[in-house]
Amino acid sequence: MSITAAHLESLNNAQRKAAAFGEPVVEGPLRARPLLVIAGAGTGKTNTLAHRVAHLVLHGVDPARIMLLTFTRRAALEMRRRTLEITRKAMGDAMGGKSQAVAQRLTWAGTFHSLGNRVLRHYAPQLGLDPTFSVIDRSDAADLMDQIRTDLGYAATEQRFPRKDTCLAIYSHRVNTQRPLADTLQQQFPWCQQWEQDLGKLYRGYVECKQNLGLLDYDDLLLYWHLLVSEPKLAKHVSSNFDHILVDEYQDTNTLQARILDAMRPDGSGLTVVGDDAQAIYSFRAAAVDNILGFAQRYTPPAEVVPLGQNYRSSQTVLDASNALMAEAPRQHRKHLFAVRGGGMLPRYVSVEDLESQAEYVATHVLQRREAGTALHRQAVLFRSASHSDLLEVELARRKIPFVKYGGLKFLEGTHVKDMISVLRWADNPRNGLAAFRVLQLLPGMGPVNARWTLDALAEAAGSIKALRTIKVPSQCERDLKRLADLMENLTEPGRQWPGQLRLAREWYQPHLERIFEHFHTRIGDLDHLEQLSQQFPTRERFLTEITLDPPQAAGDLSGKAHQDEDYLVLSTIHSAKGMEWDTVFLLNVVDGSFPSEFATGKQEMIDEERRLLYVAMTRARNELHLVSPLKFPLTQQSPRGDAHVYGGRSRFMTEKVLKCFEQTGFTGTRTSDSRLLRADEPISINATGRLKDMW
Repeated sequence: MSITAAHLESLNNAQRKAAAFGEPVVEGPLRARPLLVIAGAGTGKTNTLAHRVAHLVLHGVDPARIMLLTFTRRAALEMRRRTLEITRKAMGDAMGGKSQAVAQRLTWAGTFHSLGNRVLRHYAPQLGLDPTFSVIDRSDAADLMDQIRTDLGYAATEQRFPRKDTCLAIYSHRVNTQRPLADTLQQQFPWCQQWEQDLGKLYRGYVECKQNLGLLDYDDLLLYWHLLVSEPKLAKHVSSNFDHILVDEYQDTNTLQARILDAMRPDGSGLTVVGDDAQAIYSFRAAAVDNILGFAQRYTPPAEVVPLGQNYRSSQTVLDASNALMAEAPRQHRKHLFAVRGGGMLPRYVSVEDLESQAEYVATHVLQRREAGTALHRQAVLFRSASHSDLLEVELARRKIPFVKYGGLKFLEGTHVKDMISVLRWADNPRNGLAAFRVLQLLPGMGPVNARWTLDALAEAAGSIKALRTIKVPSQCERDLKRLADLMENLTEPGRQWPGQLRLAREWYQPHLERIFEHFHTRIGDLDHLEQLSQQFPTRERFLTEITLDPPQAAGDLSGKAHQDEDYLVLSTIHSAKGMEWDTVFLLNVVDGSFPSEFATGKQEMIDEERRLLYVAMTRARNELHLVSPLKFPLTQQSPRGDAHVYGGRSRFMTEKVLKCFEQTGFTGTRTSDSRLLRADEPISINATGRLKDMW
């Protein structure tokens, strides 16, 4: 079929080429060599990928044989929604019957971890896994790590041993990069190098404990998947289930994920990856930019490369500055973004005296833009680190400008939510001692010692839930333990259907919620939300896995008062802002030490990533872009009245070629100007020259 088919008419030429890439086969589905789509910022990446999935379906590929890998569940749902809408229109399916059949078969769309979970449960016998394994989140993984750490005596060392979160971060980085532990310590955690042998022992204990309890953490989902496809026969068997594999945000994949894809598609047939090396900013999560930089040359002949350069987001002036910035990057897929919308006002590079002046500049111009018709929520202030907005937040509060700052704990980290999830995890996997230990301690009078005693007694009874009734516990716990036993027997009853299970657990938990939390009513909304989410999944296992891998973002125990204002300004770190856009963007602290970060200046690859981070920030702007560069920064560790400071150097990324794309200006804050010290008409005069002569 021609690439000018009706369902592709809304795409530009480059998008159309990417969406329709491949060769039709007589009486067979469309086939394709490996394809790399370099999708610059704002070039319609999601739309292009959705059209490609639809094109494959319309050309005979069974939707059930398409694997679509994304980095969030929401991205997978959006991709699936767009695909079905495109196929519905292409089929002339006004009633939606045909596209609904496609929807029922397009089931292999999700995150790497989510689809890895499904693959592992199917191939569990080949890996020596129990198919009923439980997936634990980062918080529970850190707690389990801490338990092993304490058992090994590392919590009582005379010298500082890494805390649980650091231990887990080291473990995760080593797994996802597939580098030796020594390399991970040297490159990412040099202060922990002396503990290499002890950390190795800790991780062996951690792995053994997870295996004994039937637990897998996030990294295990990839690690076991990689082990599975490392065996060529098994890799071929897994791969034979899919005609096409499509990967979104490929620049964010780590070494382990890239190796999984390589093993499943050694010749690259049917493999499409979409991403932008200029937006690779997650090396701290072990993402490897070399995956996308070296993708094309991995195959013989090289993979087809289709760059998307037509930008639908920003004005051309913003893109000119962004293009100039990336033109000086040493390693990249060369691309030039050009705007559909045409020109615009020049972005501004603003020099200010200090951080107070920076805050005043941003607040002043935010209000000016609001009066000119740009709503507060269409404006954003971005920064390298969350602490960089501290003074600005004070200034915004002083001026009564409401704002929302992206960050905070995730849904599953709310205590009440973890309690409920732990009940279901224990029911799903009776060997899950981590969940059981948490649930038991909800009972009045059941502290850690008694909870551990109860778990040991259950272990002697081979983990039988029914043994809960026979365990001797303190008298104040007996009635509540019996009620818990009733609940667990109901939840683990063979043949028990998933619908209604969360309601049973919630009815049991309600008295404990009211007893434990003073303002328990503020948390009930989270439990309502949890119950609504549970209705979207066919089984308890799918619900627990999906909500663990991709939880909602906010929890009621962390929420402040509801926003009742008409509008609010957005404050965000650049990493959290990726994928977002605003009409006006202010970027704080554009100086050396922030761009690039002072912690990145020792390695070229880290400096390259810092350039990409600045690029991501700049390309969030649709119409107006303000880079603010303070001159002075106060020294830390001085008295509140101290005025010691250092001068910030111009960012090495703001070269003369880049600055030519900006309007360069300055701003002097009213509260930092020397004019506030004396009034202009102050009637004081001193004969300074005469006095100095008289000294001698």
